[in-house]
Amino acid sequence: MRPKKTRWVNCAPGERCFKPICKPLNRLACVCLTLDEFEAVRLADLEGLKQIDAAKKLKISRPTFSRIISSARNKIADGLVNIKAIKIEGGCCKIKGRIKQ
Repeated sequence: MRPKKTRWVNCAPGERCFKPICKPLNRLACVCLTLDEFEAVRLADLEGLKQIDAAKKLKISRPTFSRIISSARNKIADGLVNIKAIKIEGGCCKIKGRIKQ
């Protein structure tokens, strides 16, 4: 399998976990969104960018962006419908403007 190309994101989510209030976190199943999936949702759904424009911002192809946004939306729907926590972590991303230490 070919290695994944680094995706460039503007928004670092920090430690984010969204969970239903009906159960404690340790009793919930979890869905993990990667940083690139989080950024794809932000660009497409919050900022309203077309896929080609959002793909350029992530420095990936439009078909790759389409796969990422589809995966992200599927995970979010799974979390909402099946009462799961949604965590944002991981992925092959670099944060734009971040100073390396």
